[in-house]
Amino acid sequence: MDTLTPRRSFGRHRTCDTAYTFRMGAGFPGDVNRGHPASINPCLMYASGPITAFGAPVIADSSSNNGVRAWLSSDSALTNIFGVSVRPYPYQQSTTSQSYGGVPYDSTTASTPATLQPIDVLTAGYIFVKVCTLYGSPYKGGPVFIYTTTTGGGHTLGGFEGATGANVASLDTGRYKWNSPVDSNGIAELMITL
Repeated sequence: MDTLTPRRSFGRHRTCDTAYTFRMGAGFPGDVNRGHPASINPCLMYASGPITAFGAPVIADSSSNNGVRAWLSSDSALTNIFGVSVRPYPYQQSTTSQSYGGVPYDSTTASTPATLQPIDVLTAGYIFVKVCTLYGSPYKGGPVFIYTTTTGGGHTLGGFEGATGANVASLDTGRYKWNSPVDSNGIAELMITL
């Protein structure tokens, strides 16, 4: 190559760049891991029952002007949920209720939905969720359970459970199934069909 000929710079193309220090995790709560088939609906969050985590069960609330809310202890008789809260990409929540700022992906604030904006809800498809395995571990094709009482003893109100036990509601086995066991971080793949 002639040293007098200027080199062409192609510049940086638009990409969704993310750097992982060591190894990328298998999944994060609220990640939709299969783009097809997936049915994701934008919803208004009900202010009186805000969704506090991605990958959490979501209930449609008729008293909130077509909004959605988190699972409450009074929902223990439910066998169907509206869906599961979806973690958008990229999502870097600040320490306030506004969406901006440079917060690491693994921080607490990055895993908390903003309360002043709509939230995406997966109503059909495959999604990663956090699972409590104190009563037992989920397995492929196994039933899905939700803890129905006050958070404590390793369980979370409205959190997914790997097996049945005290204060646990069973979801409709024709619509909700586990598609994997938990990984080392307690994350499993949940399958929702219509």
